[in-house]
Amino acid sequence: MAVSLFAEHKANGLVFFTIPSFTATGLTKHGFSSRQGGVSTGECSSLNLSLKRKDLPENVRKNFEIFCDALGIDTGRMVFAVQAHGDKVAAVDEKDRGKGFMRGSDITEADGLITDKPGVALVTFHADCVPLFFLDPEKKAIGLAHAGWRGTIARIGAKTIAAMQDKFNTDPGDCLAAIGPSIGQCCFEVDKPVADGFRAAFPQHAERLIEPIGEKYHVDLWLANKIQLIEAGIREENITIADMCTACNKDMFFSHRRDLGRTGSHAAMIMLA
Repeated sequence: MAVSLFAEHKANGLVFFTIPSFTATGLTKHGFSSRQGGVSTGECSSLNLSLKRKDLPENVRKNFEIFCDALGIDTGRMVFAVQAHGDKVAAVDEKDRGKGFMRGSDITEADGLITDKPGVALVTFHADCVPLFFLDPEKKAIGLAHAGWRGTIARIGAKTIAAMQDKFNTDPGDCLAAIGPSIGQCCFEVDKPVADGFRAAFPQHAERLIEPIGEKYHVDLWLANKIQLIEAGIREENITIADMCTACNKDMFFSHRRDLGRTGSHAAMIMLA
């Protein structure tokens, strides 16, 4: 049985979430933002963390200052990639700090980031898609991935672990992993072609992953990602699942699907301390 639930933190109106198993190691500073505690207004109210939404850049920068201050991370240490709903994983280091926030990012079409360098804060953006956190406490390496339905089918989570094995000699059996707040099976309704994509990608688990409802299908992205992490060698007891649906919880989370694209974005962030 996978460990459930992230820890919730509140301070001065800000709400964010951390992973208890990661915190217990003392090796990382990390978190996943909610929509609460920022300065943005309108559809991006209030802690929008994407510069690509309908928000003022100065609001987004202030929101990052608020979130990063709570995590104890300097904004100049952050690394953003240009996400593409794919399966590319990029290894980054100190020279990449500031990309995407202080200057443009040349880390293109990458939905996974890994590093073994302290002081390099990996960042991915989410508004329903699944955030995947990775920590190798033995080799002292971290990873972060953005897994939408396309990335989940393409096994971005497993490929992030494979990249850590290749770059840092990570043993998946040593790793901690977490599946963050994202759209749940309750709200992730798809048509037959997408459901068929999951059947092809996870043939032995299709009945558990896909629930037919009328002419539509509801797919369990959390379980699909958990399955691939276990198949990649991560022990089930080392996987934490937030068990929070972004589409269900309007007051707490942005949701691209619920709000028909008129919404803000959360950030997942992790740094070796």
